[in-house]
Amino acid sequence: MADWFLIVGLGNPGAQYERTRHNIGFRVVDELARKHGLTFSKIEQRAQVAAGTILGKRALLAKPLTFMNLSGDSVVPLARFYKVEPASILIISDDLDIPLGTLRIRQTGSSGGQNGVKHILERMGTQNIARVRVGIGRPPGRMDAAGYVLTPFKGDEEITALEMIDRAAKAAETWLTDGVEIAMTRYNGTGETKKLPEKPPKQPDPVKPSES
Repeated sequence: MADWFLIVGLGNPGAQYERTRHNIGFRVVDELARKHGLTFSKIEQRAQVAAGTILGKRALLAKPLTFMNLSGDSVVPLARFYKVEPASILIISDDLDIPLGTLRIRQTGSSGGQNGVKHILERMGTQNIARVRVGIGRPPGRMDAAGYVLTPFKGDEEITALEMIDRAAKAAETWLTDGVEIAMTRYNGTGETKKLPEKPPKQPDPVKPSES
């Protein structure tokens, strides 16, 4: 039987956090579950879990219930129980240092200051875990970052957030089927289509002189 893939969306449990910037990872795995007919019907290893098949792969979607800063206390036991290797784990999280509307997908590296990712990497004992970083932008003015991440998207920001959620879900699907490098190539950045240079108009064939 094929091995499991584990896709973890990070956030905080509870209705008061549901639509906040910090919970966009939860929203991405919710979107994946919706698209593929999966339900978060059980709790395992301190996480809401939806298990099933996504594009032919055995996938486990997880929303840790430990609160953000202790996410590793859920992810590590889940990975051990289902025998998921680090190369088959994807973490989806918000990121303050990335502009709103932008995705950054990486195969390895530090947490970038995201405490949930940091705790998972520390508990797993490796930085070689793929992640989709979903940009939420920096707080305005002198607003405290800790307070900012717990505010909801408003107005046009929510429209942008919905677009990012859709793209992040597609990036996770691509990671499952084609690997992280293809996902990076397709989805890193803002998702704007680059305008290709216009081809010069085709010149008519020269008229040959008629033979006398």
